[in-house]
Amino acid sequence: MPSESALVDGHPIAFDGLELIVRLSPRRTRLGLTLERDGSILLRVPPGCGLDRAEAFVRGNRPWIESKSRLREDRAPAQAVRDLSEGEIHRYLGREYRLHLVDESDAPTRLTGGRLQLSRAVAADPVLARAALAAWYCQAGRRWATNRVQPWAARMEVPELPIEVRDVGRRWGTYRSAPSGPGRIALHWAAFQLPTRLVDYVIAHELAHVRIAGHGTAYWRLLAQALPECVSLKQELDEMGRRVWLGDLATR
Repeated sequence: MPSESALVDGHPIAFDGLELIVRLSPRRTRLGLTLERDGSILLRVPPGCGLDRAEAFVRGNRPWIESKSRLREDRAPAQAVRDLSEGEIHRYLGREYRLHLVDESDAPTRLTGGRLQLSRAVAADPVLARAALAAWYCQAGRRWATNRVQPWAARMEVPELPIEVRDVGRRWGTYRSAPSGPGRIALHWAAFQLPTRLVDYVIAHELAHVRIAGHGTAYWRLLAQALPECVSLKQELDEMGRRVWLGDLATR
């Protein structure tokens, strides 16, 4: 039975100048830490975990947190920015497509004739333009990814989960368990600018969490069984992901 001081999911806590966000997982028995792409630190805890236990764990892992924070600074995003000019390069599944602006105000955003079509009127409005391009990546990415889940799910012997494509903040993907049923996977729309091998890696990465929470030894062992080159793909994603366009547009 949880104690009165048990940590609460989603609540922030602070120790010695470190701010962390609590993530409660019913499947966990041990504590874990995750450094997110935006620099936030998640403290993953089992039900009933108290503040004293969490503080001792964080203090004991302070060197790990500091080393990961330094690594994150070294790999800071290159801040790709688009100006949506005619002929500008945009990527989908690792391939390059030039932007083609059309005069029809209601023209759909789509790939046609080897170019990415966007209404000139929409391109002139940063809010509309970002929304239109993100929506196109969501639609195209969802259509592509739907057929990619089953092979990876079969390799790891997990259910074939429904998949969403949307803005998931500073992550490439997320897995959310459900009280009843296996849960859901969400992928960031920006991930579909990456080559297919890296999108596959993100899908497999999230599916592995159906069986194992956190990123401990058992997690990486499971992922490597399904995807032997997972370590090199992670390194490639860390490097290439710094240059992916996340929606920033040049001011005019």
